[in-house]
Amino acid sequence: MTGRLLWPDYARPVDLAAIEAVPLEARGLPESTYALLARAAARWPSRTALTVLPDAGRWREPVCRTFAEVLSDVHRYANVLHALGVRRGDAVALMSPNCVELGTATLAAQVAGIAAPVGGALSRPHLAELLRRSGARVLVTAGPELAPATWDTAQALARDGLLDVILLLRPTGAAGAPDLPAIDGVRVGYLGELAAAENPSAFAGDLPRSSDLAAMFHTGGTTGAPKLAAHTHANEVADAWMLAASDLFEQETVVFAALPLFHVNALVVTLLAPLFKGQTAVWAGPLGYRDPRLYGQFWKIVEHHRIAAMSAVPTVYAALAQIPVDADISSLRFPMVGASPLPAAVRDTFQAHTGTTLIEGYGLTEATCATARTFPDVSRPGSVGQRLPYQQVRVVAADGTWEDVPAGQTGLLAISGPTVFPGYVIGRDENGPVLDGLGKLVDGWLDTGDLARIDEDRFIYLAGRAKDLIIRGGHNIDPAIIEDALLAHPQVTAAVAVGCPDVHAGEVPVAYVTLASGASVTEEDLCDWARERVPDPAGAPKAVTVLDELPVTAVGKLYKLPLRADAIRKELRLALDRIPGVHVIDAAIEGSSIVAAVKIHPSAQEDAVRAILGRYAIDWRLVVMP
Repeated sequence: MTGRLLWPDYARPVDLAAIEAVPLEARGLPESTYALLARAAARWPSRTALTVLPDAGRWREPVCRTFAEVLSDVHRYANVLHALGVRRGDAVALMSPNCVELGTATLAAQVAGIAAPVGGALSRPHLAELLRRSGARVLVTAGPELAPATWDTAQALARDGLLDVILLLRPTGAAGAPDLPAIDGVRVGYLGELAAAENPSAFAGDLPRSSDLAAMFHTGGTTGAPKLAAHTHANEVADAWMLAASDLFEQETVVFAALPLFHVNALVVTLLAPLFKGQTAVWAGPLGYRDPRLYGQFWKIVEHHRIAAMSAVPTVYAALAQIPVDADISSLRFPMVGASPLPAAVRDTFQAHTGTTLIEGYGLTEATCATARTFPDVSRPGSVGQRLPYQQVRVVAADGTWEDVPAGQTGLLAISGPTVFPGYVIGRDENGPVLDGLGKLVDGWLDTGDLARIDEDRFIYLAGRAKDLIIRGGHNIDPAIIEDALLAHPQVTAAVAVGCPDVHAGEVPVAYVTLASGASVTEEDLCDWARERVPDPAGAPKAVTVLDELPVTAVGKLYKLPLRADAIRKELRLALDRIPGVHVIDAAIEGSSIVAAVKIHPSAQEDAVRAILGRYAIDWRLVVMP
């Protein structure tokens, strides 16, 4: 594997053709995520791989692990799992805030079996269904010191008979370990203590191959039941290489990581991709970007650790753009943003504040993680970038015919190539997980559910979502979980949840309902009802509106676009209420998209109106009228 073959020139959009002139199979990519780690440990054994901050307040006191030490830890942890009976087709659930042990445990789970990360804030019924769907009987989770609420949830799941083994993680840098309660029929222990006696030099079982499953990630889906998207080792290695191949990532590039490891971005962008070139990843404390203390220290952290690249959602950059730069941040060159639409005002304000251009990206769990990215020196306002090497994209008619639409026209975005997942986990048989595309895979092409257009230079522009997911700060929310909760109310006869634009979270969920004749429940009552019953706390609706009837299509199907338009109108009226001279605020359905129109008097503060509108990830136009 020569350096030139593995690392082609990839600094400009025009480099794509030359890269793809060499088949991906000839690049000599590692067989698995384990082989990728082993390669890094062999090449740079004493180089720091992980720098993990105990918390935002102790960013000068990290725990550091070299590549050789990470590989030894992975061997030990994987050997613990193997001794517990975990084999290639078995899932290991992981439910914990980030800590120095979690990244290692995730990689170890992929060595011994299949990693199945889950978010600890999900409701117990939701978590129980994910465990059943994955088949995981071993849970790696936060202990009482690291996340008491998560530990309580783990115990409850075990007492419900869903687990055989619980392996606990400690806070980064913690010493000693408190005693643990006994749970009938369940083995409970600290993973680090159990691993201490295991062989650090090799894994006792059979190593994974490229076609084996590496992970199962839960995704919002478009139905109430949780979906588990399966990734092969080949999927994850290929996508990590596509990111690492970019000239943005050099060997000296220090990467900052603060997204939770149950998000594919955290795994692929900030855990796997740095292994290719031996880069150091600096991991934030357990709360990551959700820790308010992080922002006041952020620029000092960048200076101290010489952070060059980071990955976050738009709301993080919006917050950072308001924090005075009190340190030398000249090392920060490649801040990457994705997961939800980037408002133009956030992009422009962050660049003016820091002198650094945000690099936009696009991806989804079903395509492993990343599919497209922009280039700092190539301006394409509104674009999420050019496709990554060896991934193919096309725009097809959204009527189910899969006919290509002309360049520049909007349709349904489809993806094919080595990162497209093999399907959702729908059950198990004697051979392991059973997969099904559930209608998302057609002749090797993935229906992304996103509306887009592709220009003549093959740059992608998103134009809304054909699917119904609500994306709150990069977190996917299935509207069905909100609708189901509201429909459980005895006075609610119909319910629809949609995304409402929000300057902080990108969008937040709101709901519309109809009520039974003579109903007495109020909109506030329904908000409280939903808040107590929606399994994902992020899915609790910001508002519930009662209507006489919900809009439907000609064939009687619920029609969400008018409700999204109504949510946009309401939000903009509140945002612009104090600016004199704003005449009319409307939101019109144009094709498959919604465009907000704001009419103002010539005397109105036009710059102020534009600044407010620019903070939202919506299409809008300003009309000056007498």
